[in-house]
Amino acid sequence: MDFELSPTARDLRERLLAFMDEKVYPAEAVYRDQMAAAGDPHHHPAILEELKAEARARGLWNLFLPHKTDWTDGLSNTDYAPLAEITGRSPLAPEALNCSAPDTGNMEILTMFGTPEQKERWLQPLLEGEIRSCFAMTEPEVASSDATNIRCEIRREGDEYVINGHKWWISGAASHRCKVAIVMGKTDPEAPIHRQQSMVLVPLDTPGVTIVRNLPVFGYEDREGHCEILFEDVRVPVSNLLGDEGGGFAIAQARLGPGRIHHCMRALGAAERALELMCRRVRDRVAFGKALAEQGVIQQWIADSRIEIDQARLLTLYAAWLMDTVGNRGARTEISAIKVVAPNVALRVVDRAIQAHGGAGVSNDVPLAAMYAGLRTLRLADGPDEVHRMVIARRELRKYEAGGTPAPATTSGDLGVAR
Repeated sequence: MDFELSPTARDLRERLLAFMDEKVYPAEAVYRDQMAAAGDPHHHPAILEELKAEARARGLWNLFLPHKTDWTDGLSNTDYAPLAEITGRSPLAPEALNCSAPDTGNMEILTMFGTPEQKERWLQPLLEGEIRSCFAMTEPEVASSDATNIRCEIRREGDEYVINGHKWWISGAASHRCKVAIVMGKTDPEAPIHRQQSMVLVPLDTPGVTIVRNLPVFGYEDREGHCEILFEDVRVPVSNLLGDEGGGFAIAQARLGPGRIHHCMRALGAAERALELMCRRVRDRVAFGKALAEQGVIQQWIADSRIEIDQARLLTLYAAWLMDTVGNRGARTEISAIKVVAPNVALRVVDRAIQAHGGAGVSNDVPLAAMYAGLRTLRLADGPDEVHRMVIARRELRKYEAGGTPAPATTSGDLGVAR
């Protein structure tokens, strides 16, 4: 394994670090002021458009796409990993680079499965950063950790699909710039369990689409929103089908693999910033006659945080490398592993940083409380920890079927993975 960045990625990393220092971090206070002045939790502040224009001018645009575009020849997962980590240090950075969820996943599946007409209508404006999108899969009436449970009905009538369903936690749908939803529902309940689902593109202004409410996260009103949506006799043309009928589950898996690793990369960036804030805080504060940094328990927090972040980063890079070398399916165990590890590590680091800040840590004067809320949600999003642990355990146990004992994988010749 070689985690050395390519010359292109090294150049992008240096440019991105400069962009963060010169533009993004200073913009955070401006963003807060503009949001407060607007009085609308879903307002799109002007500072974001300024950051987007600057990012494009610096060649820092759509970096997440592994496919060749007008902006980049495409980065490997290994090359994109450290860039995504840097963007995780600020809530403004992903959107500034047009690399924020759920648009990233939606753009990837439109690139892979979209028709020329779908790409022209939806993919191109998304790549240009002109609109936003959402992905409607999760439902309140069923355990959505098992995507085969979904009840949303997509019924064909002539040249149209008629959609009836109830979705929630649909991230991005509250944004005034969100124009289209990719909706997952059942087209054939009698088909084999993984061929019952399909995906269709639904413009949010289609009659029958009702955004019931925005769901707060630990009391935070996220700007892009996480919405409850009703689809009542929603009619879209059959040409809005994404991929093949019955191919929805496979498309979802293609979408969630890269999305999970992007989330983990950004989580590590948040953890790094929390560790930095903790270190600065404890050097400046004095209690019981000496700086907090001299207290043994504080030093243990800092040491444990550094160890855990570095361990999680190595596992994440390993998963990224496997995705590049054997594909997303071949890296499924490692993707599940990092999806468990990275958010939990980041949560522990942020929790220590909050404790080191005292009362300030749970206020909005520092970003730690908001970080914690987002990271805690990540333990549920894109599959809860328990499901990913189940996947890992089942694949591990499969090695011992029929009383077998797998040989240890100790060399890179078999990619270091016992399969």
